[in-house]
Amino acid sequence: MRSVTPQALSATAALSLPDASPASALPVAPAADAAQDSPLSPAERARVEKAAVKFEAMFIGQMLQQMRRTTREFAGEDSVFKDRIASDMLDMADTAVADSLAHQRAFGIADAILRQLLPTDPSAKR
Repeated sequence: MRSVTPQALSATAALSLPDASPASALPVAPAADAAQDSPLSPAERARVEKAAVKFEAMFIGQMLQQMRRTTREFAGEDSVFKDRIASDMLDMADTAVADSLAHQRAFGIADAILRQLLPTDPSAKR
């Protein structure tokens, strides 16, 4: 079994951080301004919602895939996680679980995306 030092973790985290300098920031219009400019039709709203749910499913799937990869690394040679056939079946099961969780909006990622992308009605009460 390999051991991971805290220095290796911090070095890896530093390498994977995106550039957060002000020069790389793009201007983003607030959703309220977009609501005044172009109201979306119900079909467009449905497309945005479907895309947000698909993104959440992809995110959850990637997370599960990384968890399985870690499990395979630490599993013993006689473990079911080292078997390629079992691995393929687990990958398909992970995809199904990710889709199911995304449709339930279990993580709230799709909801957060929708709050950012869909214009809100200024007259609606909160």
